[in-house]
Amino acid sequence: MKKILKVDNPNVYAAYVGAPVLHPQLALISYDEVSPFRNSLNNYGVYGLFIQQQFPKYLSYGTKSILVGDSSIIAVAPGQIGGGEDNGTPLYINGWALLWSPELYIPENPFFSYFDTDWLRMEPKEWERISLLLVTMRKEMQENQDSPSLRRILTSYLQLILDYCQRIYLRQLTEKESGESDILKRFHRLLVDYFSKGLQHEKGLPTVAWCASELAYSARYFGDMIHQATGGTAIGYIHTFVIDQAKTFLMKGLSVGEVADLLGFEYPHHFSRLFKKMTGMTPTEFPGDANNSPRFSRGSLQ
Repeated sequence: MKKILKVDNPNVYAAYVGAPVLHPQLALISYDEVSPFRNSLNNYGVYGLFIQQQFPKYLSYGTKSILVGDSSIIAVAPGQIGGGEDNGTPLYINGWALLWSPELYIPENPFFSYFDTDWLRMEPKEWERISLLLVTMRKEMQENQDSPSLRRILTSYLQLILDYCQRIYLRQLTEKESGESDILKRFHRLLVDYFSKGLQHEKGLPTVAWCASELAYSARYFGDMIHQATGGTAIGYIHTFVIDQAKTFLMKGLSVGEVADLLGFEYPHHFSRLFKKMTGMTPTEFPGDANNSPRFSRGSLQ
């Protein structure tokens, strides 16, 4: 069983790394001041931005391992699992962690989606300006007690930082579009939107025919293009996408029935059969951490 830190309040993480509590609904941590500290695999009940010059080599995002480049930002949202397991090695990190409660502010930016796993890569001027905003934001919390006016000031700074993140996201999206197969990019985005909007609860799992129709292709031609882009089938791509999400939900301790319902399967045994086919094991055999992970609702798919 993996040991998971349950971050249901921003200051749970602050306390874990030894940072001071500055506000009941927002934690702003300077890694330069708390290093060294121990790594943690986190189950987030809050929103967060990890804004760092360097990231640990081994990080996970759901069930995937990621290698994050220097001077980058990782965005997390409630219902997500990410970070790195404590292997006993102390971490020395340059940068910031900014975490806040959904009660303070709920962002609508696309880079918080669990289905988008790319991190945001800052240019030097963006790093300088975002860092300056964080320093000023922290001074506000250090010098003023919590009040409605302080919360308005903090959310204003938070929105400005998110505006920088949105600009970075749109820049990277343009770069990605120019270097990727257009059909594969559109197919993946269609699946992201399908599950983010909860269409699986109305229509069940997306079909190849539905995807082809939405993208204005015949099913056969669409299948041929996906095969050319990936070497596999369109239905195989859909199933891989679905099982990747299922693994994350199982890690969080959801039952087979709950995962099947979240992903739009009519019956749990249909989900179990596909999971076994794709992974070689049953959902109940897949490793998770049910003892430390809370239940969550369909809203966690957003």
